[in-house]
Amino acid sequence: MLDALFEAFMNLLTLGHMGFMALGVVLGLAVGILPGLGGIVGLSLLLPFIYGMDTTSALAMLIGLVAVIPTSDTFASVLMGIPGSTASQATVLDGFPLSKKGQAARALSAAFSASLLGGLLGAVILTGFVIIARPLILSFSSPELFALTVFGLSIVGVLSGGNLTKGLATAALGLVFGMIGAAPATGEYRMEFGTLYLMDGLPLVIIALGLFAVPEIVDLLRGQSSVAGTSKLGKGWIDGLKDTWTYKWLAVRCSTLGAAIGAIPGLGGSVVDWIAYGHVVQTSKDRSQFGKGDIRGVIAPESANNAKEGGGLVPTLLFGIPGSGSMAVFLAGLILLGVQPGPAMAGRNLDLTYTIIWSLALANVLGTVLCIVAAPGIARLTVIRYALVAPFMIMVISFAAFQATRSLYDLIALLVVGLIGIYMKRFGWPRPAFLIGFVLATQAERYLYQAVQFSGWAFLNRPIVLAILALTLISVWLGARKKADGSSGGVATEGASDLAQASHIWPQLLFGGLMIAVFAFTLTESLGLTMLGGVFPTSVGIIGILTTLVAMVPLALGKLDSTANFDTEATAREKDIRGGAWTVIAWLVGFIGLVALVGYFAGLLVFFVLFLRFVAQASWIRTLILTAIAAVFMMTLANALNLVMPAGLLQEFFNLPWPFR
Repeated sequence: MLDALFEAFMNLLTLGHMGFMALGVVLGLAVGILPGLGGIVGLSLLLPFIYGMDTTSALAMLIGLVAVIPTSDTFASVLMGIPGSTASQATVLDGFPLSKKGQAARALSAAFSASLLGGLLGAVILTGFVIIARPLILSFSSPELFALTVFGLSIVGVLSGGNLTKGLATAALGLVFGMIGAAPATGEYRMEFGTLYLMDGLPLVIIALGLFAVPEIVDLLRGQSSVAGTSKLGKGWIDGLKDTWTYKWLAVRCSTLGAAIGAIPGLGGSVVDWIAYGHVVQTSKDRSQFGKGDIRGVIAPESANNAKEGGGLVPTLLFGIPGSGSMAVFLAGLILLGVQPGPAMAGRNLDLTYTIIWSLALANVLGTVLCIVAAPGIARLTVIRYALVAPFMIMVISFAAFQATRSLYDLIALLVVGLIGIYMKRFGWPRPAFLIGFVLATQAERYLYQAVQFSGWAFLNRPIVLAILALTLISVWLGARKKADGSSGGVATEGASDLAQASHIWPQLLFGGLMIAVFAFTLTESLGLTMLGGVFPTSVGIIGILTTLVAMVPLALGKLDSTANFDTEATAREKDIRGGAWTVIAWLVGFIGLVALVGYFAGLLVFFVLFLRFVAQASWIRTLILTAIAAVFMMTLANALNLVMPAGLLQEFFNLPWPFR
């Protein structure tokens, strides 16, 4: 134990570790500033660049990014009134009103200091838990790990979006996508359609970016305006620190709550801020200012969402089960680096575990300081029209996507998954459930295979397995009693005309029908497999069909789902671009078409010029300057990392110079 502590401490203090952690913090700050992205997208962007790095340095970058995003996403919530990520939705309720009152500095200061407290407390809780958890986790083998995986799936299915059947159906759909390729038990290929690209399965980077980044870009790009009206912060930095000190016990309670929720597999950031916000409202005597600019409404969710990262590392490191969507991508990063999460993280890899934990605490301190220093400049960036920012986001996301296999098919897959993400968001199907189902698919099937091989189906009679399955049934039962309360982002649809309801219901029914078709195809594929290769897809297909049918019953009866999000996807709004979301999607399709014709770099340059001129309506001088900046950035990145960009038809007929080749 002491040797592991000493080695972790020495790893933490090396100059290289500190440098890579600082780089991760800076990247996390950049991602957190952009509204709607968050830890899932940030980690997904970072994954392609950790190939070949040593384990300690790569983990330092990942932890630096994980630690700072729950802090830096506060900028968008307070200054723009737009949730910076799923973990900062509740911050908008009081943070943005404070900003409109000229107290943005006070709100940001309180948020940053509360986030720091939450992050440090989460690291402390994780440090203590690792010490006491060793005897417990060493008693876990394949049957218990499979039961835990099922528990994680049930939790995310129940609580993502506030709709039981939709959550379970979406988690099942994620499992289906995760089963594409070779079966871990037998090596049989499933749902690969005879293509080499799908034989290894869909890359996690593409799934994460398609589900979360593309829908947010489409939504934010539709409005032809800046994301914020003013860059003034006002005064009150000291006042915000005083507020956190005044309500320090509130911050401690919410931090503990956030760490506990983060440790439950599958809950993650989509609920922790709302639970913390509900706690502060329920325990306060004076509730008159909540939603109008109460500083307690900023401190509570911000302290909770930072602490949940420390809690989320518990199941991720010790059981290999992600505690949230961002932890799902972090888990993929561990696997890419050759680190196998599980009981060994509390045994022979204990030094690495403590290095991760203490890096999280140190990165929280560094990230808080950096956010305070960068706040005035960041506030000025928010007045830039989003149409000028969007092509740079598309460039970075597409570049990260094709690093998965460096193929044009990566971009096509990104577009397809992006379309799925857009309509899941529009129709209220919880995307975090899909992502965690995708990540857990291989583990769940592998643990099931191992449990059956070693113990037969009698593994279901093991005491710990029975206890975990009982908790799973209880969570599903509690979720079945839960009513949608509108906190998941849904809009009220009562009072809509029959014509409006029909225009909303038929697309939802069509989307549900497509989901059923996917599950039916999964069942068909499983018929030609062996028992070990087919038992998992058969079970998932049956569950998916049943839950989707149940979710569609209210729609078939003419009732709209309150979790659907029509206002941001289907309704025309002020300054909306002609054609709405479909126009933005057409631009994305056009970009991929250009890449297929002339290659990535040339297609990117043409896309930038056309997009900035016709969508952003920028002048020729500004268009050329921004395009040149993008070109230099891309050439520098490709040259430094020795990366190959996808080729098009042009490269097949002509031997072009770098970077066009």
